[in-house]
Formats: sequence, C-alpha cells, structure tokens
Amino acid sequence: MTYLRQLSCILALTGAISVLSGCGEKTANAQTPGGGMPPPEVSVVTVAPQRLVMTTELPGRIEATRVAQVRARVPGIVLKRVFREGSDVKAGDVLFRIDPGPYQAAFNSTVAAVAKAEANLAQANLKVQRYKPLVETNAISKQEYDDALTAQKQATADLATAKATQETARLNLGYATVNAPISGRIGRALVTEGALVGQGEATPLAMIQQLDPVFVNLTQSSNDMLQLRRAMANGQLKRVGKDEAKVTLVGEDGRPYPHSGKLLFSDVAVDESSGAVTLRAEFPNSDRMLLPGMYVRAQLEQAVTENAITVPQQAVMRDMTGASVMVVGADGKVTQRPIKADRSQGNSWIVSEGLKEGDQVIVEGLQKVKPGAAVKSIPWKNASAAAPAAAAPATGVTPTAQTTQATQATQSTSAAQQQKTK
Repeated sequence: MTYLRQLSCILALTGAISVLSGCGEKTANAQTPGGGMPPPEVSVVTVAPQRLVMTTELPGRIEATRVAQVRARVPGIVLKRVFREGSDVKAGDVLFRIDPGPYQAAFNSTVAAVAKAEANLAQANLKVQRYKPLVETNAISKQEYDDALTAQKQATADLATAKATQETARLNLGYATVNAPISGRIGRALVTEGALVGQGEATPLAMIQQLDPVFVNLTQSSNDMLQLRRAMANGQLKRVGKDEAKVTLVGEDGRPYPHSGKLLFSDVAVDESSGAVTLRAEFPNSDRMLLPGMYVRAQLEQAVTENAITVPQQAVMRDMTGASVMVVGADGKVTQRPIKADRSQGNSWIVSEGLKEGDQVIVEGLQKVKPGAAVKSIPWKNASAAAPAAAAPATGVTPTAQTTQATQATQSTSAAQQQKTK
C-alpha cells in the first residue's frame, strides 16, 4: 500500500512539472514572436557636422613681465634700508642709502677744479684780447700772440676736463642713493645696514618684479604645430583671428583662472633637448593670484573647423590596425567601420575620415553586438549631463516606499524558498 502511495505522488509531481514547463514555453513564445530572443538595445549618436574651435592644452610657467635686479653701483657702507620688504614700489622710489661722505667730498673737489679752470680760461681770453691789436701794429712779436692763442685753447680743454670729472663725481654721489629702476613688487632685502657693498663688483641688493600683467610661457610639440600648420595650408582648418583667439588657464589646484589672456608670439626655434616650441601669452593679474614660477595648464585656441565630426571617446575602439566604430545601418544591422581620429576635444574624438552626416554610431552596448547583428537603437544620453538628475531617485520613489518594496521582495523570496523545500 505504501508503494502505491509513493508511485501516485511521483506521477502527480511529474504532471505538475510538465504543466509548469508548458506554461513557461507559452510565456516565452508570447514575449518573443517566432520564439527567438529580442534584438539587443544599444545607445547611438547621430553624426552631425558642427563648427568647432580647436583648443590645445599646453603646460606652462608664469613669468614676470619685467624683472629688475637692484645692485650697488658704487662701493660703500649701507646706512639705511628705506623700503618695506614684499611691498609695491614705484620707479624712482628710494630703496637704500649708501654712505655718501666720500662721494660728496669728491664732488666738492671737482667743483673747485671747475672754478679754477674757468679762472684760467678767463685769464687766457683777456690776454688774447690784449695781444691782438698789438700784433697788428708790430708792438709784439707774432710768436707771443701765437703762444697766447695756444694757452687759451689749453684753458678751454682744461675746463672741459674739469666739468667731465665733476659730472662723474655727481653721478657717483647720486648712486649712493639707490632708487627703484621699475615699478613692481619688491622681494626681500639681500643686504642689511652696515654691509659693505659694491667692493669689486655690483652687489645685488633686492629684486623687483612687475606682476600685472604676467607672461605665461607655454611649450608645444613641434610635431603637433607642424601638423596644425599643414592642416591650415590644406584648407582643413582656418586660422583663429587675433581678436577671437583666447587663452584660458587652470591653476595648480585645478581651478580655472577667472581672466582670459591673449597669445603674443611663438618662438622661431625648436628646443633641441625637448623638441618643443615656446609660446608666450599675457594675462592680467591685478589680484596677484599668479606668481612667477607657478605651474599652470593653458587651453589655447589655435584653429577653427567649420564642419567637424565628433564622436564620444567611449565609442571608438582601437587595435593594431587602427581606430574603428560600430555603425547601425538603415536595416538595423551593425557594421564595423574604420575611422581616422587623431585629435581629441574634451571627451570626444575629432573624426577626419570614415564617417558622414547621418551615421548612427553605437556609444553604449558595444559588448552586446558584433558586425552583422540586428540591434534596437535608442538615442544616447550623456552621463555627465544626466549626473545632476541621478542625485535624486530615478523613479521618484521616496526612501520609505523603497524600503517597503524591498521588504515585500524579501518576503516573496522567502515564501518561494519555503514552497520549494516543501
């Protein structure tokens, strides 16, 4: 009797499994006409030419527009430092005072020498004036008159020499007061009061740098610059006008500099050690945020293309043969197409060959497809643009409702496990 009961239970369980399998097949057939799997869904972008300003990110260093090293031009003892270290000074401001005593004495001596030379010249002039009518009447010999003329010329030369010596003494006396040669910000003092300076060489006293505006020295690969110029010569790119070109900066902390600059020139030679060309830009710096020697990254506008084709970087595949993309045709099937993409702009590759207007390029879902497969394409949504919306719940469900749904799902799973155990 027990055997018959076990046999009837086995037959009943087998029949239930057959019924469930039949329901599952009917459900699958109902979901997919013809009984096959639905085509995979991929996100695509439709190629559309656009006007694009070609920007290049280049490394650079900040440099002061004017730099003056203040030096002692005469030897002597520093009596006083007049300026405040780290302050802004104007051209002509007094910075240091060197002991002027010896130079004042030398200047006074030259003043006396000039006065003596002027007296000698006056005496020589009077003698020539007296001798001139006498020589005409043969009251004196011609030789005496010639000697008077020679003495007059010598006195004139002596006066000129005395005045030159006096000017030198005046300059040295002026150099005892050290003035700022340019306007700018002065650094720390390199000497203190009581120091002997200018003895045998022009001793550095301080450094002045003009910080508004500032220069940014950028370096660009000579190969990149050559390719850019060839593209301009071939008509693929247009030169950015002087009034349109902009240079923007990103500081060491990753924050953009609020003011834009202008490109001044590019060097005429290539650095042999690095193979790079130096470019110089100028930036306003009224708030003194940019300091000499600071490392920055510059976004430099160099050219314009009127019909640029761009695709997101994640859509481009690269291998030993080059770059390629997956394109969805009009029949909904995928083809792999080789492209030429040598330049990037932001998060996109600039495609110069291989794509045309209207092509649908797969951006997401590349792992699900292969050439020749049928796909269902939907417009691609940029993840960076959708990031702010992702901060809120995507379905508009409150956290309490989400917790309730999770609890219900857990209870359903537990009930299914219990039924299977039974």
